[in-house]
Amino acid sequence: MKTRKFVYLVTDRNRSCIHVGMSSDLMKTMSFYRQMPNLFFDAGQQLTRLVYFEELNSETLAMERFKLISKFTRIQKDRMIRSVNPDWIDLTIGLDFEQILVSGIQTMNTAVRNLS
Repeated sequence: MKTRKFVYLVTDRNRSCIHVGMSSDLMKTMSFYRQMPNLFFDAGQQLTRLVYFEELNSETLAMERFKLISKFTRIQKDRMIRSVNPDWIDLTIGLDFEQILVSGIQTMNTAVRNLS
């Protein structure tokens, strides 16, 4: 089984704080950020917007990328985000939709197998 790792950037609603993270389940991680908004940061810095992520095939590559991005300055992180997400839209909306599509296709495939 292929292990997928994600390196991601999350921010607050004012874009004042950018946090770099690494996860094997991005949706579960973002759900955790939303359920526990004040766990790591002040109330004003609720990191609930996923604005950038990369999917990597190995934990070693993900760790190297995480360490590299962690050393970036604020301006470098801004540029990286704006290169793929110029309006800083919360990307979890698209991931939610993709997850619904994938689960729907799997359900349809199971139903077709059961009919056969």
